[in-house]
Amino acid sequence: MDIPLSVLDLASVHGTASHAEALADTLSIARTADRLGYHRFWVAEHHGMPGVASSAPAVLIGAIANATERIRVGSGGVMLPNHASLVIAEQFGTLVALHGDRIDLGLGRAPGTDPVTAMALRRAASETADTFPQQVLELLAYFGTIAPLENGIGSAVVAIPGLGDSPELWLLGSSGFSAQLAGMMGLPFAFAHHFAGGEATLTAFDLYRRSFQPSVVLNEPHSMVAVAALAAGTTEEAERLALPNSLFSVRLRYGHRPSRLPTLEEAEAHAWTDAERVFVDERNALQAIGSVDEVRDRLRLLRAETGADEVMVVPQGPDAATKVATLEALQA
Repeated sequence: MDIPLSVLDLASVHGTASHAEALADTLSIARTADRLGYHRFWVAEHHGMPGVASSAPAVLIGAIANATERIRVGSGGVMLPNHASLVIAEQFGTLVALHGDRIDLGLGRAPGTDPVTAMALRRAASETADTFPQQVLELLAYFGTIAPLENGIGSAVVAIPGLGDSPELWLLGSSGFSAQLAGMMGLPFAFAHHFAGGEATLTAFDLYRRSFQPSVVLNEPHSMVAVAALAAGTTEEAERLALPNSLFSVRLRYGHRPSRLPTLEEAEAHAWTDAERVFVDERNALQAIGSVDEVRDRLRLLRAETGADEVMVVPQGPDAATKVATLEALQA
């Protein structure tokens, strides 16, 4: 395609698959993305979700970087309030020291889990979403991107590796808060349209550009939009193959406990209510699910509407083969 494309994968655990099989699938999808010329391959931090095996992004990013050759590899994202800033600086400084200028550090301020699991991560009571801006500043100081802070971070307390080993740092968001913060800090911004969507998407991009102030990182705004994608031979086949993801979303929407990604057979056999069908139809209409030409047109339109510099596809489907097929179709 004529737009820069990247990939976000959630290391989905399908049906009765093991965690080892889920992670092996992610590595396989990453190799495909690398071979096809995709720009970035990101994984997301989630905890306590049986359907998502990417709970340790830094570990998984290292494995993906080892398994690929040229594609940028990173987090979409690390949920910073779950961690001490120094630990993230050391982890990603180590990744940069090992893999050079191929590492991205996308940062989110949500816990990526439920409140009980968030507390089990043993973050300090003072480390919440409200302290996210300060933690971002701490990371910039640890990497040496900005001068040391007054509290000694970056001088009395130094990240080794980390200082001088900076990844490409992004702020992620699904609301105006992170959009505005990214603009004020002069950082790249990626919006999670794949689960937010609607008017919030356009509002966030507009707010990012209006808030932008040049920094040592960027002279002008740079942004990316993430969108769920599934390309098949026909619209109907794409919608059928997307049913497991649709059922997974429905269950979360209606308060079910998180589960593994349903199998295609389970999703087809589900007794869909009218309300569930409306929810799925409205969600899919905002994403890129359909024939190959429909998906390509949707990606181009979304980029034009948002003004994003890059598009990140979140491939959907009941198995890794379906995700790979979408990636191959978009680059054919």
